[in-house]
Order: sequence, then C-alpha cells, then structure tokens
Amino acid sequence: MPRPLRFVPGNALVEITTRTLQGRLLLRPSPELNDLVLGIVGRAQDRYGMAIHAFVVTSTHAHYILSPSSAEQLSRFMQFVNANIAKQAGRLHLWPERLWSRRYRSIVIADDQAALARFRYVLAHGAKEGLVGGGPGSWPGANCIAALAKGERLRGTWFDRSAEYKARQRSEALPAMQFATTYDIKLTPLPGLQHLTERQRQTEIRHMIKEIEEQADANNRAKGREPMGVAAILAQDPHSRPATTDRSPAPFVHASDKKTRLEFRAKYRSHFDAFRAGTRRLKACAAKFANMFPLWSFPPALPFNAPA
Repeated sequence: MPRPLRFVPGNALVEITTRTLQGRLLLRPSPELNDLVLGIVGRAQDRYGMAIHAFVVTSTHAHYILSPSSAEQLSRFMQFVNANIAKQAGRLHLWPERLWSRRYRSIVIADDQAALARFRYVLAHGAKEGLVGGGPGSWPGANCIAALAKGERLRGTWFDRSAEYKARQRSEALPAMQFATTYDIKLTPLPGLQHLTERQRQTEIRHMIKEIEEQADANNRAKGREPMGVAAILAQDPHSRPATTDRSPAPFVHASDKKTRLEFRAKYRSHFDAFRAGTRRLKACAAKFANMFPLWSFPPALPFNAPA
C-alpha cells in the first residue's frame, strides 16, 4: 500500500501517532525511560523550535499534538524524536531490532472544535483503556497532564552518546552524567484556549480531566473490569505483545463538520495534483542529466520546497 502524500499547510495543527513494532510493550513506563523521553523531546524542541500542545507516551505508542511551521520542520523534529527514542528504549530494554512498526502518521486538525476533541483524547490515555484508576493523571509514562493542569515542570535528560563513545575510545573514565544535559519542554496553549489566562486554562483542563475520570469509571463499571494498576503496568515484560489490539482506521483529517472536511480534501487534492504534475516534469528532465552521475547510482534527492 503506498504511503499517503504528506500535506501540512503552514502553521497547521497536527496530531502525530507512532506505534511500536507488532504492538510490543517497548515503551513500558519506567523512571529511566520517562526521563530519557522527556530529554529527547526537549532537545528536539530546543533544536527545531517546535510548538508542542500535548503529548503522551504509552507502552505501545505515542501521541503528540503539534503546530509545525512547515512539513520540513515536522519531518526533522519527528525524525530526531523517533530515532533517539528507538535508540534509548532499545538500549534500556535490551531490544536489538527496530522499535517502530512504520513511520509516524500525521493527521491535520482542521478547526478549534476538533482540536479540543483530540486534545481530550490524548489526555484520556491510560484511563480510557481501563489501565489505571484515579484518572489519566495516574498514568506512569511520560505525559503532559501535570504540566497542563498544575503548571509543573516538564524536564528530562539528554545524553550525548557520541561524546560518551569517543571518551571510551580514548579510555577516559568519566561519569555518565558528564555527557548529560537537562532540557525543559515548553507547552503552547491550543489556539482555542489562548484567550484564557494561565490559571483559567489550568482550571479548564482540570475540569476536563475530571470528566475523563468519571467517564472512565463509568466504562469500567459497565464492562465489569478493574483497572490493571500502576504496579502491574511497571512489571510487564517490554518484549511481550498484547493478545489483541484495538485499532481503528486513521481518519483523513480531524474536523468537526462535513464542510471543513470537504474544504481540506479540496486543498489536499490541489496539492496532490500539483505534486504529480511536478513529478512528471521532473521525470521528463531526468534524461538530460543522466550522464552527470555514474551508472548504478541514485542521484541526490531534491531539497524541501519552501519559499525563501
């Protein structure tokens, strides 16, 4: 199945989802992994200037709500985050294979109402599946709930493994923290909440979390189940995989009404047609430059196309 053509209008709101290989629990929470993940995301934000609205990392997948300035910024940010999480989680859980099942999925959020719905969806992780009791704030993995609801600091540690490796090659006995840098993650309010003060936003988010908790308790009672609990989650084997996974097809766009969805599809179709026309022109010109490169080689790719 071909991958969908990436289309991220400038300053659009997007929801990112990335899943582990075969749904394995390779992101199982632990204090060490949480610190590493927060450090990686903080380093990526510092490096690429990404606006982050919300995120959560579960045992099998991660969600982010972002406002990239361009598709290039989003690509570079997510490449850095996913590559380094894969390295650090694999190192921590002794997993030598690839960690992600495929590249990340990016879905544009087309309006403020849909943005609040996806925001609520991200915050509900852990509670809505019946994994933890006491609301979504009880989820032990890396997440933004305490920072959004209480103003707590989101801080993690980035380890420069390249510098650490070079020091070992020089036989230098240096402590691991010699190569560590702490980063704070800055959260940007959703466009639909930016008119509120910080205290008002925290009150609104705490109210949202309370509603999520009540809904999760009602679902647990209706299904006759008890939450797994934090201790059981932390005790899981990260190499294991769930017997079943509940996954629905990804929507083309997140929108609150049909008109907005159709408008976005029209913009995407225009982008798609222009891209295909450019591809045909490029192929027609390729023969002119065939002798510039040696046989059996791939000529370099073109740079990202953006206004100067």
